[in-house]
Amino acid sequence: MLRVLKVVRLQLVNKQTYLWVPLIVLGGSLLVSILIYAMIPIDQPKYGGGSQAPLWAFLFVGIQALTMVFPFSQAMSVTRRDFYLGTLITAMMTSVILGVVFILGGLFELWTNGWGINGYFFHLPWVWESGPIGAGFIYAVLTLLIFIIGFTSATIYKSWGPLVLLIASFALVLILLGLVFLVTRLELWGQVWMGILDLGALGLALWGLVAIVVMAGISFLAFRRTIP
Repeated sequence: MLRVLKVVRLQLVNKQTYLWVPLIVLGGSLLVSILIYAMIPIDQPKYGGGSQAPLWAFLFVGIQALTMVFPFSQAMSVTRRDFYLGTLITAMMTSVILGVVFILGGLFELWTNGWGINGYFFHLPWVWESGPIGAGFIYAVLTLLIFIIGFTSATIYKSWGPLVLLIASFALVLILLGLVFLVTRLELWGQVWMGILDLGALGLALWGLVAIVVMAGISFLAFRRTIP
């Protein structure tokens, strides 16, 4: 465990990647959203999707966690298992931090009536219907899911090259298109949307955990063949 924690410290040597860049992206998106809310001349609550901006930043964090840090770790004789576990723990920690920021931001928006202009960046009703802890959990899970997508993509690339990554991506797109075609052909969209609404954001986040576990398993198997 001590070796795993050393990998966490190694990943956090450059705090910009895991902390400052996502927070700066979040702050910039918040500022732009508030300015847009202020220009909309209506009294009804105003909502936007700007809070998802740092989630996509974590896609590149997941890629850089492997491509930039892994070769250096091998020069320090860090085992692949320790590097993998330490990297995931680092991602979990930063995901929880962003989840806490999301909770505090939402509570502040309630206290200030949406920054005084009835505009809401963090406090999105569908996400907050499970309460503050549920909202933070949902945001943290989404952050970790985007990270693991980036990390898994980089792992496949470093293990088998760009051709296999393109083939895997194309196969995933075909599977999704096949599911869309099947649902459309059987006229099941009504049931699908009702199922999503019944699950709610918290239920979808729990399924997100399942996706994280599956992708973590795939990336771990591929990581054994990764070339530094």
